[in-house]
Amino acid sequence: MKKFLFLCIALVFASFSEAKVLMPQLFQSGMVFQRGKIIPVWGKADAGEKITVTFNKKAYTTIADTEGKWRIDLPKMKAGGPYLLKINDLEIDNILIGDVWLLSGQSNIDVHIERVYPQYTKEIDDYENPQIRMFRVQNETDVHGVRDDIRPTSINWKPLNKQNAWPFSAAGYFLGKQMFEKTKVPQGVIVNSWGGTPIEAWISKDSLEKDYPMLIRKTQLYQNDDYVKYQARANGEASKQWEAILNANDPGVLQDWKALSFDDASWQQINQYNWGWRGTGTVWLRQHINIDKAHAGKPARLLLGTLFDQDITYVNGKEVGHTYYQYPPRRYDIPEGLLREGDNVITVRFINKAHFIPAKPYLIAFGDDRCSQSPMPTDIIPLGEEWKVKVGMEMPACPSGDVSLQNLPTTLYNAVLYPLAPYAINGIVWYQGESNTGNPAPYADYLKKLMGAWRDRWQDQQMPFVIVQLANYDGRQQTGFPSPIKPQMTPANSNWAQLREAQRIVAKEDAYAELAVINDLGETVDIHPLRKKEVAERISLCFDRLIYNNKVKLSPEVIASEVTNGKIILTIDQPVGPGSLNTFEVAADDGDRVFKNVQAQAEGSLITLTLPEDFHPLSKAYAVRYAWKDDPTTANANVRSLSGLPMSSFELKVTK
Repeated sequence: MKKFLFLCIALVFASFSEAKVLMPQLFQSGMVFQRGKIIPVWGKADAGEKITVTFNKKAYTTIADTEGKWRIDLPKMKAGGPYLLKINDLEIDNILIGDVWLLSGQSNIDVHIERVYPQYTKEIDDYENPQIRMFRVQNETDVHGVRDDIRPTSINWKPLNKQNAWPFSAAGYFLGKQMFEKTKVPQGVIVNSWGGTPIEAWISKDSLEKDYPMLIRKTQLYQNDDYVKYQARANGEASKQWEAILNANDPGVLQDWKALSFDDASWQQINQYNWGWRGTGTVWLRQHINIDKAHAGKPARLLLGTLFDQDITYVNGKEVGHTYYQYPPRRYDIPEGLLREGDNVITVRFINKAHFIPAKPYLIAFGDDRCSQSPMPTDIIPLGEEWKVKVGMEMPACPSGDVSLQNLPTTLYNAVLYPLAPYAINGIVWYQGESNTGNPAPYADYLKKLMGAWRDRWQDQQMPFVIVQLANYDGRQQTGFPSPIKPQMTPANSNWAQLREAQRIVAKEDAYAELAVINDLGETVDIHPLRKKEVAERISLCFDRLIYNNKVKLSPEVIASEVTNGKIILTIDQPVGPGSLNTFEVAADDGDRVFKNVQAQAEGSLITLTLPEDFHPLSKAYAVRYAWKDDPTTANANVRSLSGLPMSSFELKVTK
């Protein structure tokens, strides 16, 4: 009996001695604390355990509550470091104090440095800065409720250099660099995004359930974990079976259509911009390229623009690249010795649909600058637009059931947003909306609810938000043939413009938000434009105005309007580039609201719209729209500030 009591006592003491403080994933060596704000430090331990936090030569103590939770708030501090943080026996070192930014949204925040590297090769190659630290939140969902912490992540407060940044957000990379150059203090950039996700996934349940109960019920349908698990497994097995049948029966695989020696003389010839295969299964394309002696055997890079949808690409029978979905640019390295003098063949095996995106580079690049696209490489062999084509194997659609939990309301707020607070941050960047263009009507309300929920979570109703407005893009390029499609010049409804208008209105009505207008930085044919450095510059200007200098001028805005003598006069908050302006439309603000293009002229801070002679002379009010198109750049929307910033699209009512 005595031995048993002794053993129990020993086990109790052992459990006390092994008690471990658990810190959130954000608390790791190399982290950045926010200057000038209270710094919350929190974690878990055994209930009732004494917690001692030591930082900057001062100690702070508290007791873990009955659930083992504890929190200590460190006082406001100036920029500096590195510092050591001790929590009982745990040590976290190399901590800097500076500014911390949270970037969130969908795929245009996700776009990595690797994707944009050809735009900024020298800058990325030559720059590193240990004062800028990067943290990437690992994707996760939760349909049941909020979580205490995020998943472990592979990018844990790493210093900024090319290697560490390669899989990191390009917008985050360039924002950290921009803000360091402005402030000269350490920068912490937290990226928390998920491609293709709608705004509803990022909003709290409390914010949605009163006005949008159906959204909450939609999530509740997936709260059966067994169903989700079994459906995901079934989808995986169906995909494996589909691919196995395809590969076992595709004549292109069986007869080796990728081989240089294969005879494709009988194949149909097509032009890549006047053709598109809408089937399910595979279609094969081949193009013969003559390589001269000077280029034979040399390493090269094959640029195949952007393809829709999945491709496996071969050069002389050897696979050089494989991309599983439509968006990434195809940049495939051709190894030394593969290209030979004389005839060479490029073979593309498309899986499910086949479409070449126009206005993209299709070429083979040689030389040391072959990875650059700004400027383009100097030593290139262009590809032709003509290809030989043959259908491989047609298949029925692969059966599946949607279990994309990241697209359900509240799931991302629960799993990857809620756990980040109360970590002290300086401001938030929200770049999202592409996935909500199908139904832009409720977006303004959603965005207000998101900002309110996030500010509530941080208990800071003045938290600065920069809303990045959707870039110009024409989605018709993905759906129609032949291409390129002619730009929209006449007035038309635009879901993209409606969503941009929602973003503009929310930013304008919120004293602690600004709008980064980027309707000139997109690409007509690419929903993921590459000019992320310029996007970051616009974001940094917004933070300048919100946080550091409210006199900074951003994109031009209309501040007054009037109708006089058959003209509408718009007063802008700053001078704009003078001369003739495009994409202004006016409608009589009655039941019909038929918009017409009108002439517009800028002088100083005034824009004058001339109404047509037959234009409802008795109307008491007019609706005015500017740049009201999916892609206003193709119609030459050209209102700019004297510093070159574009004006946002807008719609407003003007009364006599």
